[in-house]
Amino acid sequence: MEGKEEDVRVGATKFPERQPIGTAAQSHEKDYKDSPPALLFHPAELKSWSFYRAGIAEFVATFLFLYISILTVMGVNQNSSKCATVGIQGIAWSFGGMIFALVYCTAGISGGHINPAVTFGLFLARKLSMTRAVFYMVMQCLGAICGAGVVKGFQKSVYMSNGGGANVVASGYSKGGGLGAEIVGTFILVYTVFSATDAKRNARDSHVPILAPLPIGFAVFLVHLATIPVTGTGINPARSLGAAIIYNREHAWDDHWIFWVGPFVGAALAAIYHQLVIRAIPFHNKS
Repeated sequence: MEGKEEDVRVGATKFPERQPIGTAAQSHEKDYKDSPPALLFHPAELKSWSFYRAGIAEFVATFLFLYISILTVMGVNQNSSKCATVGIQGIAWSFGGMIFALVYCTAGISGGHINPAVTFGLFLARKLSMTRAVFYMVMQCLGAICGAGVVKGFQKSVYMSNGGGANVVASGYSKGGGLGAEIVGTFILVYTVFSATDAKRNARDSHVPILAPLPIGFAVFLVHLATIPVTGTGINPARSLGAAIIYNREHAWDDHWIFWVGPFVGAALAAIYHQLVIRAIPFHNKS
C-alpha cells in the first residue's frame, strides 16, 4: 500500500478527498501552512501596541466571563428551590455560552484564550512566546478578580452567604478525585481548542463550515455539566483565583492548589497528545 491513496467520502455531502496512506502521508505536499514556532522570549513584542491591545482584550473578556458566570451562580444558590432558577444546566450554559461569545469577539485580537490553562497549553505547543503567555495570564487573573469584585459589589450579603462562586471540592469527594476531575476537564477543553484551530484540519475539512468558538464553548458547557457536583468546575485558574480572592474565606483556599495544578496538568497533556500523537509533528520527514 506504499504511496497509494484512498477515497474518503464525508457524510452525505459526498465531497471526495484524496487522503494519502502509508508513507505518502508523511509527504510535505500539503494545502495548509502551519505558523512557525514562536520565540521563547520575544522582547520586541513589548514595543508593539498590538501586544498590549491583546492583553487588554484578555482582561476585558475574563472580566465579563466572571461577571456573567458568577452572577448566574449567585442567582441559583440564593434560591432554596432550584426549580425557580436556571439550575445546574443554566450555570453550565452561562459558562459555555460566555466562552463561545467571548472567544468569537477576541479571537482575532488576542486569540481568545480567557484562561491561563489554555494559554499554557498553547505556549507548550510554541503557539506564543513566554513573554506573551505571562502577560496574558496576569491580565486574565486581574480581569477575573475585577469581575468577581463587581458581582460582590452588587449585593455583598448574598455573595458572601452563597459561597462567592469559589471552587471547592464537594463533600463526599476526595482531593484526588477533585484533582482528577480538573485534569480531565481541562484536557477536554484544551484538546478542543487545538482541534478547532488546527490549520491542517481546517484545510482538509474546508467543506465543513464550523465556527471555532462553537465547539470550544460547547466543551466548556459539557465539562461543567459533569463536574459542577464535584468541584464546582474550575478548569480555569483565573476564574478560580478571582472568586477565591474576592470571597476570601479559609475553606476557599484549602483546595485552591487543585485548581491550578489540575488545569495546568490537563493542558500540558492535551498539548502533548495533540502535537505528538494527532499531528505527529516531531516525526515529520526532514527531507
